[in-house]
Amino acid sequence: MQGLFADYAADPGVFCEMRDAALANGADARACFERLDRLSLEELRARAREAESQLYDLGVTFTVYSERTAIDRILPFDVIPRVIPAAEWAVIEAGVRQRVRTLNAFLADVYGPGRVLADGIVPADLVRSNPHFRALVEGFRPPHGSWVNICGVDLVRGPDGRFLVLEDNARTPSGVSYVVENRHLMQRSFADIMRDLPIRPVSDYGRRLHEALCEMAPEGVLDPQVVLLSPGVFNSAYFEHVFLAREMGVPLVEGRDLVVEDDRVYMRTIAGLERVDVVYRRVDDDFLDPEAFRPDSLLGVPGIVRALKSGTVAIANAIGTGVADDKAVYAYVPRLVRYYLDEEPILPNVETHICREPEALRYTLAHLDRLVVKPVGASGGYGITIGTRASKEELEACRARLLERPEEWIAQPVVELSEAPTLVEEGIAPRRVDLRPFVITGKASWVLPGGLTRVALRQGSLVVNSSQGGGSKDTWVLAERRFAAGRPAGPGGRP
Repeated sequence: MQGLFADYAADPGVFCEMRDAALANGADARACFERLDRLSLEELRARAREAESQLYDLGVTFTVYSERTAIDRILPFDVIPRVIPAAEWAVIEAGVRQRVRTLNAFLADVYGPGRVLADGIVPADLVRSNPHFRALVEGFRPPHGSWVNICGVDLVRGPDGRFLVLEDNARTPSGVSYVVENRHLMQRSFADIMRDLPIRPVSDYGRRLHEALCEMAPEGVLDPQVVLLSPGVFNSAYFEHVFLAREMGVPLVEGRDLVVEDDRVYMRTIAGLERVDVVYRRVDDDFLDPEAFRPDSLLGVPGIVRALKSGTVAIANAIGTGVADDKAVYAYVPRLVRYYLDEEPILPNVETHICREPEALRYTLAHLDRLVVKPVGASGGYGITIGTRASKEELEACRARLLERPEEWIAQPVVELSEAPTLVEEGIAPRRVDLRPFVITGKASWVLPGGLTRVALRQGSLVVNSSQGGGSKDTWVLAERRFAAGRPAGPGGRP
């Protein structure tokens, strides 16, 4: 590279998404960065300011609960895209499909015959004592066996370039709105760069999601009414709830907008009550139905579990899916792939030590300064201790927590996340990234050709979560070129 990236220096020993993936995997991937390389740093900064201005105008925000002064914050957006060649994406797509098939089989089993527990593949007490296990849905069968209708699988890439699964998000995964909005920003600000490149589109996510949700409707319903149930404006992902409801063309409702009568769910409208067939809920189990879970919840719908059990409404994702994305259960997923599918995992796990097991606890305590210790039930990067970067006092506090409640923790080796060139104050510099592809499952499954690439904007940081100072990038998944009558295919693989 002779222009914009001329002085870019990737960190030694770290896999670089530009140098080791894009530039090493074909003409189309190289062309993406060669076109960007023609820009000056000043022009790139100008386009970045334009994109940031659009974020403010569009209200693309998230909420940071830990900061009293910040209700809504613009998600930082880096304009240098992450490029994933077609061959790499094929592996990712097959791997996350396999993962979700396994999670659906696991949920059907633990809430059904319980073979996996009886056979000792997963410890029974790990599941049945899990805070996300919901005994009230034992015996329940969602349409098409789809417990996890929307899943986000967090992937990282180690120094050898292999993608590894860091965690599964099978309850109410968020972030897909940023995937679509990031692409729209790039199409407006970098149309000249993107022209004629075979970048796969992401804008039909809303249509795909709506189709899959309609497939979950009770039998005999020909024109299902889908609603998106949100906790309300103070939820950290409220922008996404508005976005997805708009993209699907369905009502955005809160618990107070719905009522259950005769074990059927209805939506209050100015014309009276209107039947609801499918609820895409972005409300956690605990708050979904005060009759079944927390009686003090004002966010849910009293009686909605009764309606679910009577077969008059579908809820996506299904109640009880949290047991499948628990960080302790996560460690067993490779075994579950072999158990249910008789296949080898396409995407391996990061090595994980389950601290509830005595041997794993001893190992963790002995190597605390080399491991990342995570709470099994938390998300957003909260509560983790990165041993290689923690002070002596932080390590001792972590040790005390492990000894007090070992069942609440797992430990993993520090994965030196791959890095990507990123526009920062001093110029173009390497920053660490991960990837969250999204899988939609109804009668069949579909993977959004892209995903949320999160980037740790702080120098030296490995924490990419938006709540911890991270941002995002557009993810360009390239299509395989097809040739017809001697001319190359256009975007999306069409001539």
